[in-house]
Amino acid sequence: MATLIGIAVRPKKTRDINELGSVEISKTDGVAGDKRSRPGKRQVTLMSKNAWDIACRELNIDLPWTVRRANLLVDDLPLKETTGQFILCGDLVLEITGETDPCKLMETTQPGLLKALIPDWRGGVTCRVLQGGTLTIGMDATLSKTAQI
Repeated sequence: MATLIGIAVRPKKTRDINELGSVEISKTDGVAGDKRSRPGKRQVTLMSKNAWDIACRELNIDLPWTVRRANLLVDDLPLKETTGQFILCGDLVLEITGETDPCKLMETTQPGLLKALIPDWRGGVTCRVLQGGTLTIGMDATLSKTAQI
């Protein structure tokens, strides 16, 4: 079990990342207020702080997690090769659809970051919303092999 320690959205038509204390996530709209607010395999992105910290240590730099532009940050979940598994957090059920591939923007933000995020799925996972809910910082998050809806 892990704890939800970060929530962030990237509003439409901006590159700014807004950190929030809570957010509504739905099957039809994804993360409320986020640029990717539509159905699909990449409605929500989630990453582990532990994995982010490992990448930053490799670079000898302390970067805010929002540089990665993920929606949700948990303190520690083993995300490597979890496609088809589920993240359960309150009423929310997310299906992991794959690895969040690091993009070239990571390299322009910090030289070496793209390479540091590649091993062990450190860049996080993409998810589809199976059941919506309201998330608040501090909630428990669980990785499960069943959706338990």
